[in-house]
Parts: sequence; structure tokens; C-alpha cells
Amino acid sequence: MTHAREEETPIHILWINAGLSCDGDSVALTAATQPSIEEIVLGALPGLPKVQVHWPLIDFESGPDKGADTFIEWFYKADRGELEPFVLVVEGSIPNEAIKAEGYWCGFGNNPETGQPMTTSEWLDRLAPKALAVVAAGTCAAYGGIHAMEGNPTGAMGVPDYLGWDWKSSAGLPIVCIPGCPTHPDNFSETLTYLLYQAAGHAPMIPLDDHLRPQWLFGATVHEGCDRAGYYEQGQFAEEYDSPKCLVKLGCWGPVVKCNVPKRGWINGVGGCPNVGGICIGCTMPGFPDKFMPFMDEPPGAHVSSMASGAYGSVIRRLRKFTERKADLEPKWRHKGKQLETGYRSSWR
Repeated sequence: MTHAREEETPIHILWINAGLSCDGDSVALTAATQPSIEEIVLGALPGLPKVQVHWPLIDFESGPDKGADTFIEWFYKADRGELEPFVLVVEGSIPNEAIKAEGYWCGFGNNPETGQPMTTSEWLDRLAPKALAVVAAGTCAAYGGIHAMEGNPTGAMGVPDYLGWDWKSSAGLPIVCIPGCPTHPDNFSETLTYLLYQAAGHAPMIPLDDHLRPQWLFGATVHEGCDRAGYYEQGQFAEEYDSPKCLVKLGCWGPVVKCNVPKRGWINGVGGCPNVGGICIGCTMPGFPDKFMPFMDEPPGAHVSSMASGAYGSVIRRLRKFTERKADLEPKWRHKGKQLETGYRSSWR
């Protein structure tokens, strides 16, 4: 006798893009290929749980509030405890709504009880305690980003600054930050996939660094994965942007910034800021942008570092020239004739 298989309960992904943001992280995710958002949504990956994505960028439900196909109703359901389990994705920095006498900085839909706009921070207060996991998409959501720079009027901050850096979800997961301005599409899709596998019991606790970034993605510097790193070692630095040499003297922060973009490429393994001639400005770091300005100036310590690299590199280059002259020639025994000069000695004569 066979029994009908129970319908699998989907994991809902609720995406709020109503923080202070340009929506660039949403746009970036459409370019993901490892895996693509389509593969995640359609269940094309073995062992991945069924998901339903409620994401303003692609959701076809666009009806009015309280209508038959209202998009915001999914978020109301989650608030009422009717949508479990769900992963909450936040895009954009969180403004401080407590620093002004009236109005609001940013919101997402209306409060059904009052009919007034529901602020982004209130959604966080309501949904974060009920979420399986909270994901900060992009540097703005992770650390505050551009909107949180010195002199801003909103008091903007990242999700960990708002909820607390030691905050844990209902499932015991810390906030997961996937920084980048915008976030790398595959970094986001890969991390989301990991969390879904973890939710299904197929992966251990996600490994994060001290700044809540996935360790396997942000464990090395830009410099370590950069196509131009060999020029730094040889003390060869670009003076103009059309040069293929190391960009440190033009303002690249690659030696200290944790990011895998040069090694991974941007789309389908192609691109990555320094690889295509753009300096690294540190957009995956908690101190961005204030700690990395002014952009396009030589970073502190880079002058001494490049001088030392230049002195060391000049010696290395001379030694390599000698090696190149030797190594760029065929061995002398490769020639026609009746004599074998390879050094072979027969053992059977």
C-alpha cells in the first residue's frame, strides 16, 4: 500500500528592499550563475528545500493593499506568525527613526492597524525575532555603507548595528552579512544556498568571520586573488590607468581589503575591479566609505610598501632575467644526428 507524500513545506524568502539603498544588490542578483536565482527558485539543485521568494524585483503580485494579489500580505502573514519558516533578507541601511520629531526616513507598506507607513526599522523589530535567518544583502545593509558616512542626517546603520552584533535568530543563527557595493551576485546566491541547505539539515553552521561575513568568501584579500599581484611582487606599479601593472600607487586598497571579486570575476568568472583596471575602494569593509577616502589617493603605508617592493622587485627581476635566458632555450641534446647525447645509459649491455 502506498501513501501520498506529504506536500513539502516551503521556506519563504522575504526580501525587504526598503532600507536606504539604490536597489543595486537586487539588480546584481539577477546576474548570478553559481547558482542562479532561477535554479534556487525552481529547485534545480539536489537536496535543496522548496522555496517561495517574495522579492519586489521579480514578484508578479502587485495588487493594491488588501487586494487579491497584494505583495505586502506575505509580510503581514509573517508578522502574524502564519508564514514559517522564512528567511528575512534586508537590502539597504537602517535609518534611526528616533532622532526626529516627525515624519519617517523610509518605510515598506502601511501598518494595517493605523493605515500609516510602516517604517523599515519597525519591520525589523517585528520580523527578525520570528525569522529562521536574517541576511544583510550588500554593504549598506551589512554596515551602513554610503548612507552611514560622516555627516549624514539619518543616523543610518547596518542591520547588525540595529539588532546587535551578537543577535541570534530563532534557529540560533547570527546575522549573515554579504557586503559589496553591490554585493557580488554569486556570493549572495551561494550564501543563500548554503543557508537553505543548513535549514534542510544538509550543512553545518555557516562559518562567519568577526564581521559576520562568510569565511570562505571573505577570508583572503583582493591582492591575494588579483591578476596584477605579480607586478606588486616585482615592484612594478602603474602610473596610468591603461597600464596592466599593480594599481596600488593609483589608490588601490587591495592589499588590505577582504574580498574575492578579482579571483571570482564578476559575471561568469569575467571581470573584477582591479582585473579590468579599477582600483579597489574597500566596499566590502565595515569602515567603507569613510576609512577609504579620499578615493584614488595612495593608501597610507602604500608609499613605504611600494618602495620596499620596488627595491626587492629590482633584485628579483634581475635574477629572473638570468633564469629566463637559461630557461628560454631548449636543452642541447635536442638535435638531429647519429649521436644520443641525453645522458641515457643502457642497463642491458
